[in-house]
Amino acid sequence: MACSFTPVKLGRTDLRVVPLGVASSYGIAGRDVERAFERGLNLFYWGSRRTPDFGRALKRIAGRARGDVVTVIQSYTRSPSRLAPSLEKALRELGVDHTDVLLLGWWNLPPPKGILAAAAELVRRGRARHLMISCHHRPTFPALARDPRLGLLMVRYNAAHPGAERDVFPHLPVDRPGIVAYTTTSWRQLLDPALVPKGERVPAATDCYRFALTSPYVDACYSGASNGEELDGAIRALELGPMSEDELAWMRRVGVTVRERTRLRSSGMALADRLMNLVSGFGFRSTGELPRVK
Repeated sequence: MACSFTPVKLGRTDLRVVPLGVASSYGIAGRDVERAFERGLNLFYWGSRRTPDFGRALKRIAGRARGDVVTVIQSYTRSPSRLAPSLEKALRELGVDHTDVLLLGWWNLPPPKGILAAAAELVRRGRARHLMISCHHRPTFPALARDPRLGLLMVRYNAAHPGAERDVFPHLPVDRPGIVAYTTTSWRQLLDPALVPKGERVPAATDCYRFALTSPYVDACYSGASNGEELDGAIRALELGPMSEDELAWMRRVGVTVRERTRLRSSGMALADRLMNLVSGFGFRSTGELPRVK
């Protein structure tokens, strides 16, 4: 793999990645997944939707360059006994004997001991190298960051939702886990001219990725590209590099307005969080009602 982009180390793990990952959930074709690898990207997230074409492309990539690829496989299971079968199914489909990262999806409070024990056992057996966790309740992250079993955290961070700058980043330990940002376009809301304040330039996805990657705490972010053109726009973020102070100020102005104009979507996410908390055994509570971690 010829790569013109500089890999970064993911926190306290031994993983090194080009800081723009490719996610499977948005319909990107397998040929573009392979082209992303040829352009130098090496972080591939077979995530919320394990789309077959993405999986076949990742299998071909891993077959010829396994050591150069960092794979992330996600499971939303709430049952410790179902975690291993979920991972094993994905490994068989990819034709590999392990994943670099096993992602425990959408835990708004630290997972029960059984889930973490089952995940740690998969690491012990060599079926996963590192554990990552995603969460929508930012004050929970400092507690997660102190768990030595968790090598990476997946954090929502974008110009419309920059709260991690207050609730997460300052509270990370010195030996911190790797930080991977997701929803960097705020579900494409930051790209919507109808939501952007009058007189401001409408951001492109390229700008959203650059905003996230400019933070010294963000090691990598995911691209939600759905086609080759969007993939090229994502890669352009690496070519342009970090944002200037003026660019950051512009993105923050846009983000404030977009957040104000999308409160209905925020209410919908709060309901989704309540339901996920119920499924996880935490009760029917919103993230706003959960205790803050000091």
